[in-house]
Amino acid sequence: MRRMSVLCAAAGLAIVAFAAVSPAEAGYHLIRWQDSGVCQIWDESIPTTPWPAGYHRASATVPTFLDALELKDHALKAGHCSW
Repeated sequence: MRRMSVLCAAAGLAIVAFAAVSPAEAGYHLIRWQDSGVCQIWDESIPTTPWPAGYHRASATVPTFLDALELKDHALKAGHCSW
């Protein structure tokens, strides 16, 4: 019985360690709403598309939210997006 407990604990630790080490695959990008010109940061890990469908992708994928926020700031300053 003790061996089984140790085996389960070791397996649990291995799973947690693997999950902590593996990088996140989802990223972020900007979408621009066509009717208002407002840009929004979209998290690619969300399994659905934005609703309603009046938008287009306005940037490439970046790995972090802060990178996407920087993209949005540059788009606002350049006049490509409205607030």
